[in-house]
Order: sequence, then C-alpha cells, then structure tokens
Amino acid sequence: MTTSTAPAAAPVPVIPPVLAEVVRSGFVEGHHRGSLVVLAADGSTELALGDVASPVFPRSSNKPMQAAAVLRAGLDLSGERLALAAASHSGEGFHLDLVRKMLGEYGLAETDLQTPPDLPLDPVEAESYLASGHVRDRVTMNCSGKHAAMIAACKLNGWDTATYLDPAHPLQQLVLACVERAAGEKVRAVGTDGCGAPLMAISLVGLARAFRHFVLAEEGSPERRVADAMRAHPEYVAGTRRPDTWLMRAVPGALSKMGAEAVQAMALPDGRALAFKIDDGAGRALGPVLARALHLLGVDGDVVDRIGDAPLLGGPVKVGEIRATF
Repeated sequence: MTTSTAPAAAPVPVIPPVLAEVVRSGFVEGHHRGSLVVLAADGSTELALGDVASPVFPRSSNKPMQAAAVLRAGLDLSGERLALAAASHSGEGFHLDLVRKMLGEYGLAETDLQTPPDLPLDPVEAESYLASGHVRDRVTMNCSGKHAAMIAACKLNGWDTATYLDPAHPLQQLVLACVERAAGEKVRAVGTDGCGAPLMAISLVGLARAFRHFVLAEEGSPERRVADAMRAHPEYVAGTRRPDTWLMRAVPGALSKMGAEAVQAMALPDGRALAFKIDDGAGRALGPVLARALHLLGVDGDVVDRIGDAPLLGGPVKVGEIRATF
C-alpha cells in the first residue's frame, strides 16, 4: 500500500496595506502600499502595518551605523564632519567644500573615492551645477562624505583602500557588526547600494530599534556621538531643503534619516521610534506617511505639516494631494 503526501502549501505572501493614496480632483487615482512600525518608549511595538519582520534594504537609513563603524575603527570625527559621514547630502556648496577638506586632511584625493560620478541630489543644486558648466563628479555624489570617512578609516588602520567596498573587507565587517548590534538582529542579506558600498538587510523593526539604540546610547559612545552630530548639524546630513533637516531642526532630540526606495527611520530622545518602507519605492509618499506617523507619536506643529504637504498640480493650481490613509 502506498501513501502520497500532498506538497506543503506555499506561504501566503503578505500584501502590504495602502499607506498613502493619490487624490486628483477629488478622484483617487492611485495608491502606495508599504509597511510601517512604530515603537513605544520602552521598545515594544505600538503599531505594525504590513510586514515589519521580513528583511528590507534600508539603503541610506543604514548610514548612522556605517558612521559608527568608522568611529569604532578609530577615526576621530566630530561635528559637521561626523554628520557628513552619515549623510545623503544635497550637493550644496558647503557639502562639497567639506568633503574636499576632509579628503585633504587625511591625505586623500578625489580619485580615491569609489562613488559613481553623479549630479547633486537636490534638484535646485543640480540645475545650478549644470548651468555653471560642471559635469557629474564623484565628490558631488550624495554619499561622498561617507566614502571619504570610510577610506580615511582604512588608511588609519593600514587596511587596503582600493578594496574598501568589498563586503569581506575589515571595515565592512565592522559595519556589519555595528548594524547587528544596533538592530538587535542578524543581517539576513548583503547587497550593493547605489553608491557601491555593501548594504545590510534587516527588518523594519530592527531598523526602528537601531535608531532607538542610537538616541539612547551612552554619552560618548560611537552611536551616541553619531546621533549627537547628526542632530546638531542636520543640514550636513541632508540639506537646506530636505525633510530630515527640517525635522531635526524643529523637534528637539529627533534623529531622522531617509533612504532610497522610500525608506524612512526616525527616533525621539525618549526612545520612541518608527521605520517604514513604501513598497513601490515612490519617494513622493514619504512625506505624507512620515507626517501621519509623527502625529501618531504625538509630534505636531508647522514642521510636520510642512513635511506632509504633497500637492498635485493641474498647471499652476493645486488640484489634489498625496495623503496618508492610516
């Protein structure tokens, strides 16, 4: 007698809920799905929408952990320089000047950077840059501050600077350890970010937990030093026309960092934190979703309204908006 065993059913994929909708002339013409987690001050999960346990690539929201790694490697950065090491800078003049200054301070050249040549991240700066006759450059790429710090840390330790982006490089192994320490979980995949650096995948819960770890870290620790530098110099983390800067300027003690593909992480000084990812990577949904999550955390005011304002235009006239749905 033979028996047959039915194949195990494949796991049902989690369909992310709609976090934001696109409303034009009173008509809902589109949706942005995603997943979001909010942590209470004690670290417990206060709100979870969608799949917050599966790994995602946090993209540039990983940068505080990468900056902590260069400090743990012995590089003595502080102030604007440390903020720039954790930055997705806009490519404004003061950003580019400081990247070049940092390279010079550590005996490095612009050709040592392995960032891809790019235009300034900020559209206003990009137009001005092109109008001045400039072309795509490694320094102008928004991750150049991070790369300058990474190469300087390698030079300090006698590590090979030509292979500093290899996941097996001692510096990148240190980054991985810093990500796992802050997130409280193992990295479940390693990929390559847009700037060429290794990219560590963690869950949204882990990402929120990491930002909470940074704001609550012991004073003087690498993580706290990074958080303090970012909060004291947010314009070096982002730029003068960027939501991360507005939020860290207006909300005392807030630590905020966006990432590509519509990732956002933020923590308040009492340990409350959030992280989310818009599934389709649409950056236009970031502001409305972040503003709504901030409201749920009890953060209100003009800056939250400013972050959440995402109008749709019909010619020069506002005819709709992108708005959060939770």
